[in-house]
Amino acid sequence: MSGDNTNLMVGPEVVKRLHRKANAERWGVTPDRFAAVLESSLGHAFPEGTTPNGTERYLSSLHLDDLALATACADGHDAAWEHFIREHRPVLYRSADAIDKTGGAREAADSLYAELFGLSERDGERRSLFRYFHGRSSLATWLRAVLSQRYVDRLRSTRRLEPLPTDDHAAALPAPEAPVALERGRFFQLIERTLAAAVARLEPRDRLRLACYYAQNLTLAQIGRTLREHEATTSRHLARTRRVIREDVEQQLKQTGISEAEIAECFATVSADAGPLDLAEILPGPRKNASQERST
Repeated sequence: MSGDNTNLMVGPEVVKRLHRKANAERWGVTPDRFAAVLESSLGHAFPEGTTPNGTERYLSSLHLDDLALATACADGHDAAWEHFIREHRPVLYRSADAIDKTGGAREAADSLYAELFGLSERDGERRSLFRYFHGRSSLATWLRAVLSQRYVDRLRSTRRLEPLPTDDHAAALPAPEAPVALERGRFFQLIERTLAAAVARLEPRDRLRLACYYAQNLTLAQIGRTLREHEATTSRHLARTRRVIREDVEQQLKQTGISEAEIAECFATVSADAGPLDLAEILPGPRKNASQERST
């Protein structure tokens, strides 16, 4: 680690600005509490430290309002929890129905609430699943990833408990399935390769929007001004492009021969923690003036 790396402490002025931007006071999250959460997220992303510029860029890219809400929910703030249920229960149920159209994932969705609320305790402290949310993705995306993982885990458990078929049963001694538990490194390789191919097939203007938003961290308004289109138009195009990319990636993964469960686990793993996957290396476009654009 080079000598100009920080010790992952976030300065009080930065905390104050991000605390205000997140509207964290709405949920009773103090600046000190928010500073601890920011430092935890930073330490998770950069376990060996980073530069001051890297710290600033990373923290500014977080979904701060979602991070403040998740922090308040983990701390047992009633109003925050009510808001979370009202806004995110429909998201979880829609995701569950998308995963399993027979309704089998609804039970997994319902069971998440106990983990999120933190009914279990350790050393007198509530252990909420929210402590694993670091704000790198939106709260809705993170919830979908967690739900997918829980559903896959439940399928594994169910299959382990199923009795073996009798010798004369048609399902006796089936050909062994490919293992579902792929190595974490392979997940990233699969997603990185298929994502790069999907991005390369996009129209140049769509690739530029993605690069501006994800690699340069520009706001929707700034991208709209750059491309001479309305902010709402930029948002719609980004949403459409994300859907196109996901469908392309899923199709590519299916062509590799891996199972639906493995595909779900790929997305769940990478969505929850992008790890070494760097979108800036995949997306085109200059980045040197991004921070200057942000501040205008």
